[in-house]
Amino acid sequence: MQQSWAPGQASAEQEEHGGPGTLHVVATPIGNLEDLSPRARATLATVQLVAAEDTRHTGQLLTRLGIRAPLLSLHEHNEAGRVEQVLSLLRGGQHVALVSDAGTPLISDPGYRLVAAVAAAGLPITALPGPSAVLAALQVAGLPTDRFFFEGFLPQREGPRRARLAELRDRGETLVFFTGIHRLVASLRDMAATLGEERPVVVARELTKLHETIYRGTLAELAARLADDVDASRGEVVIVVGGAPVVAADHAAALRIARLLAEELPAAQAAALAARITGLGRRDIYRALLAKEVTDGKPGDPGPPH
Repeated sequence: MQQSWAPGQASAEQEEHGGPGTLHVVATPIGNLEDLSPRARATLATVQLVAAEDTRHTGQLLTRLGIRAPLLSLHEHNEAGRVEQVLSLLRGGQHVALVSDAGTPLISDPGYRLVAAVAAAGLPITALPGPSAVLAALQVAGLPTDRFFFEGFLPQREGPRRARLAELRDRGETLVFFTGIHRLVASLRDMAATLGEERPVVVARELTKLHETIYRGTLAELAARLADDVDASRGEVVIVVGGAPVVAADHAAALRIARLLAEELPAAQAAALAARITGLGRRDIYRALLAKEVTDGKPGDPGPPH
């Protein structure tokens, strides 16, 4: 049985050497226990406290590792109230490990407030890198990884979800999403409707676990295929979507330039200058610029560029 946390004195060794303790931000396995690094295992076995998102889940992990350590729950609902407790321990020379339920802490998980407070207090922080569902999904996706945009979880309701996807539509980087398994198909359908049905997508399910499955196709294909796949409704998933085609990304950049120019110039002249800068068609930029002005309730000026 894991020990529960209670305020205590620093160990004799720490009192002898003095100085503050260190906050160790420890990545833990996302599935396969063998992915825990030797350094992470040693750290978890020697710290005076493990701050965990779910003490029951982390307690099971430590038991499997043969480690006994006091546990402190630290999740999104109580993090603010735990900060001073952990700071007090660190100032007293005790070492603390921060873990999430699985993977790398702070990545769509609690811990940011604690790390920020420890940094602001001038106390030492060290990272123990390791498993990450984001990076594991990118490793197997086969989509460009020189640049990627991690969105995390999309809104649960369809309207806000589609609105957010519309904001991401013109991004040229590979997009990475988390989603609840029961919203997987709905999310893929919304992505197909918003980002484009032919966008390449990879759905990585149960990464590093016994039933790891990688689905590949277009957004339209996977939205249809996974709706009838019973296994796709089980476990945890990461969605990796190809970035906007270069033409779409270039057009978005041209429109941004035209909008800035239109703050000082007539729309026709702004479109002409944006076309010269980007090499794209003046008429397309002009039409998009006028459509934006109408949406915003601003009057456009007549006379498309010739």
